[in-house]
Amino acid sequence: SPSYQNQIINAVKLFYSKELKSNLNIEEIERPLRRKALPKVLAKATIQEMLSGISNLKHKTTLTLVYGLGLRRSEIIHMKLSDIDFERKVVMIIDGKGGYDRTLPLSDKLINLIKQLIASEKPKQYLIEGMHRGKPYSVTSLTKIFDKYLEKVIGKNKFTPHSLRHSYATHLMEAGVDLRYIQELLGHKSSKTTEIYTHVSMKSLSNIKNPTDD
Repeated sequence: SPSYQNQIINAVKLFYSKELKSNLNIEEIERPLRRKALPKVLAKATIQEMLSGISNLKHKTTLTLVYGLGLRRSEIIHMKLSDIDFERKVVMIIDGKGGYDRTLPLSDKLINLIKQLIASEKPKQYLIEGMHRGKPYSVTSLTKIFDKYLEKVIGKNKFTPHSLRHSYATHLMEAGVDLRYIQELLGHKSSKTTEIYTHVSMKSLSNIKNPTDD
């Protein structure tokens, strides 16, 4: 892949610099162009149908939080009970990607769902625990439940749990939320990373009159 080729080029450059004490003119090496793939986004109605069809409380809470907070897989899996502040209605995401912490607001609906799960499952350390109490849920299990419930709605597909995070960001943008706030909620270091969602948001594009309408 282009990203792997770039990693190799960077490794060669580092090898020359650190081991051979020589500067390699990296500009003479042709770098592959990265394909700019757009995020895969699910429709709101599809997500609603999927979540409303889940009877298992742990599965429902897990996927609802991933979408409702725009979480990465590692962030939902490693969310601890101590990270949740019901008084302030926030959850702390500790040591997210890039080593950044951030605070996310919790809606009343999400708080209610979390409290139901805690009362039912009585987790010891992590909000979403696996087979053994005190141990976090696995990435594999998260992927499996996502695939299982989404397939019931739209059949075989190429979406992943990360598509819920992409959908969260896109739906916020379509609702008119400022890009800077979305950047903060997602934990992006650079606004350029968040700007990719402007390419998948249909809010402005849908207002363009199609010539077939005439």
